Amino acid sequence: MKGHPIVGDSLIALVILLFDVMIYVAAAFAPGMDPEPWYIGVPIVVGVVAPMVFRRKYPVAAAFLTLLCGIPHAVFELGVASFATACIALYTLVVYVGRRQATAFLVANALITGIQTPLQYEDRESVVLTLIMAAMLLALSWLLGEFVGARRAYHAEVEQRLSLLEVERDHQARMAVAEERARIARELHDVVAHAVSVMVVQADGAAYAVHGNPELADGAVRTISQTGREALAELRRLLGVLRSEDEGGGRTPQPGTQSLAELAERVRGVGLPVRLELVGDLDELPTGIGLGIYRIVQEALTNSLKHAGPGTQALVRVERTADTVELEISDDGRAAMRTLVGVAGGNGLIGMRERALVFGGSLEAGPSADGGWQVRARLPLTTD
Repeated sequence: MKGHPIVGDSLIALVILLFDVMIYVAAAFAPGMDPEPWYIGVPIVVGVVAPMVFRRKYPVAAAFLTLLCGIPHAVFELGVASFATACIALYTLVVYVGRRQATAFLVANALITGIQTPLQYEDRESVVLTLIMAAMLLALSWLLGEFVGARRAYHAEVEQRLSLLEVERDHQARMAVAEERARIARELHDVVAHAVSVMVVQADGAAYAVHGNPELADGAVRTISQTGREALAELRRLLGVLRSEDEGGGRTPQPGTQSLAELAERVRGVGLPVRLELVGDLDELPTGIGLGIYRIVQEALTNSLKHAGPGTQALVRVERTADTVELEISDDGRAAMRTLVGVAGGNGLIGMRERALVFGGSLEAGPSADGGWQVRARLPLTTD
């Protein structure tokens, strides 16, 4: 009904209409009763309940139309529709419009009821009892409207805050990606600058030795060729990575796969037993890929230290095949907590994934089958 409120309101109007029709039929067959003709009573009852169908879309118009049609309904004593719809209309105004319009409707309804009730009943007790009952039901309708209106306002505020939080989260994620890309660009800049420097030095040496020492010049040319290919591969991988202007800081040699043993030893020293498995020839990897492998392993082990809990053991496996490098970093710690930390916080995971994407690779992180946590990455060695 929430998705289609007009359906629920139509059912409410139909129930009230059928109730009044039943009262009319009972009065028609009851001895001593002389109800109004059906061609008078039925249109009046329909006029009272029909605005209830559109009470949420046009609450003010529906309320006062119900009030006007309720006057002849109460005069002819056709049933309870006039009072029932008045209570529903008051509730609707409090929830969907505001207290000012609801107060105006309540005052108008009180005046009409106060004038009609003494005219309908001759004894004073019936008049007082009817007025008290009407006041109690209208007050109950107002209080119910206040409660529902407050809940609607609360839910609307919560939804607005959730929307703002989603926007802020997406903004922070984009900022984290931009910062990580800038950091990767700074690191790989050193690699490319080093390669170009080597090529310049070797070219100068080859120029001087080309006549006096052809073998030395030939070796220098081969070195230039190999270094140039590696630098070209690094430049291709850097395509699309934006580099921050305000770098700051000095340039230092960056770690690679040859530093993984030292990293594992440091992690063991702080309390996380690490088993390191290196398969294949990892020493001849391009410097940028070696740096990316080192940073992914470093971030994954750092997450294990933070979130896996005491008594955890980790495995780091790096395997080189003909054209790819496969990484697996896993532990046997608690995976439930890191499902929230790794995905909701996300900066460490975003950084690892961005490092893999820079080289055209992929990275997956999540709970493992044995209950721990694992990170799997695949880095291609070709630039295709």
